[in-house]
Amino acid sequence: MKNSSQAEILERIHSALQSARAVFQRFTPGEIEAEYKSGHDPVTEADKAVDAVLRKELLRPGEGWLSEESVDDLGRLSAKNVWVVDPLDGTREFVEGIPEFCVSIAMVEEGHPVAGGICNPATDEIFLGSLDLGLTYNAKPAQASQRKDLEGAVILASRSESKRGEWTQFAGAPFKVQAMGSVAYKLARVSAGLADATFTLTPKNEWDVAGGAALVLSGGGFVLNLDQSPLACNNRSPLLSGLLAGGPHLREPLVEFLSGCLPNL
Repeated sequence: MKNSSQAEILERIHSALQSARAVFQRFTPGEIEAEYKSGHDPVTEADKAVDAVLRKELLRPGEGWLSEESVDDLGRLSAKNVWVVDPLDGTREFVEGIPEFCVSIAMVEEGHPVAGGICNPATDEIFLGSLDLGLTYNAKPAQASQRKDLEGAVILASRSESKRGEWTQFAGAPFKVQAMGSVAYKLARVSAGLADATFTLTPKNEWDVAGGAALVLSGGGFVLNLDQSPLACNNRSPLLSGLLAGGPHLREPLVEFLSGCLPNL
């Protein structure tokens, strides 16, 4: 995708995030009713309202669409450019009034996340980036962490995984573990160097990670599946085994450390 095309895509993403933020002004985190889908995942009126706004703002003829809150149209598999979005990642945090939720948008070109945007309406943060044009955090240039080793690094962990005790195995690790909701928001923070790395121990869907992955790559960081292969999106099944992401110099140290802990790495 040419720079001019990525600039137009970023403008579209930014406009969509602003419209989504306006939708969130109608709701009060911590004071909203939630329904529960299969698997005990919550969904709110906000999820559905933001999904409708994103589709209206982003989608153009010939482009594919994959969203957590839309019926999957497998016609996307034949589209060169596909939007992969999560209208509200961190719905549990939103329902509980914890300011760790966001809107996540990715433009995927031939399976590769090439541009993305994430907005946390509770903290007024906007992360925006593309592979060719780089990354901005609240409209200022940003990049992934340049830390070279794990000693003292801040690694963002899943709040739910931490509650289940899945991160206790890292109690003696050289890095600091910080639990946080929304995998998309964690990836966004890593993209801008606000944390050094993150990884997930449980499977995630493409809509959970595509926007954040695009941002990390735009900020010069790395993104890998748990088997160390590059992230590929717009698959027939959107479920991914897991993800690692961080600043560029932490790729080898993190993979080496986790290879002794995670059997599928």
